[in-house]
Amino acid sequence: ISPGMISLNHTAISHRVFYLLGIPGLEDQHRWISIPFIISYVIALLGNGLLICIIIIKSSLHEPMYLFLCMLAGADLVLSTCIVPQALAIFWFHAGEISLDQCITQVFFYSSTFISESGILLMMAFDRYIAICYPLRYTTIFTGALIGKVGMIIFLRSYGTIFPIIFLLKRLTFCQNNIIPHTFCEHIGLAKYFACADIRVNVWYGLSVLLSTVVLDALLILVSYTLILNAVFHLPSRGARQKALGTCGSHLGVISMFYLPGIFTIITQRFGHHVPLHTHILLANICMLAPPMLNPIIYGVKTKQIRERVVSTFHSGTMLSLCD
Repeated sequence: ISPGMISLNHTAISHRVFYLLGIPGLEDQHRWISIPFIISYVIALLGNGLLICIIIIKSSLHEPMYLFLCMLAGADLVLSTCIVPQALAIFWFHAGEISLDQCITQVFFYSSTFISESGILLMMAFDRYIAICYPLRYTTIFTGALIGKVGMIIFLRSYGTIFPIIFLLKRLTFCQNNIIPHTFCEHIGLAKYFACADIRVNVWYGLSVLLSTVVLDALLILVSYTLILNAVFHLPSRGARQKALGTCGSHLGVISMFYLPGIFTIITQRFGHHVPLHTHILLANICMLAPPMLNPIIYGVKTKQIRERVVSTFHSGTMLSLCD
């Protein structure tokens, strides 16, 4: 980036142009850092794409758990695509220039998709709760109509709660630094470090969205699995307990990959005042990259029907076998 591009003059700010730096302090390592980024992105695209194809085409997988998994895979594709291509452009071509509208668009899509994933994981936990605690009522509760309505509610909630952020950012006057030390735009980061207006509404609204969606979902998932474990350990036989726990194993793995990096990142940001900036940025990227990459792997390994279909697909050597 030339000195003229990063100058803090009024012309750059009036045009509302920002510059993403990638990972400050590790600029000379950007090409090496791009390797895990591109690997994770390729795995996310192939894994989630294959998962969606298998679930859609194979009629025996048209069950609530797999339909929710299909929604999760679709959200993973959107989430990784919101983040990785921009980061790779910075790492490879120093193409960090981004307009305010593009920045807000990125914030909207990755934030709403993140909330969608949280909602889908909550419904998957509820699915396991009904399947284990009320197995005789499972098919009458989880009907196709209900799944469609739940899916619509999940996405309306995510887009509805994030949509006001567009206007909260648009109303701000950006008159400070236009250099963003990150690989992608963040709502509070953008408001806190670049706006010269009062951002208390942004802060409180962002906090309320987080508490009413992701945090609430996590608490409800915790309650669901507390009830599930209580029911499992009251089953009469060891075999029945193992089978019940086995059906929850893949979902627990996905939940861990979704929530634990985020919790660790929040703790690091809150208490890790001496942690280098590049560490915070790398952790934020892990939160966005790890779930889309690992979710299809976890479900592929843990779910027998999906594993067998993937093996048969590659054994035949062609995707046409999916149509058999």
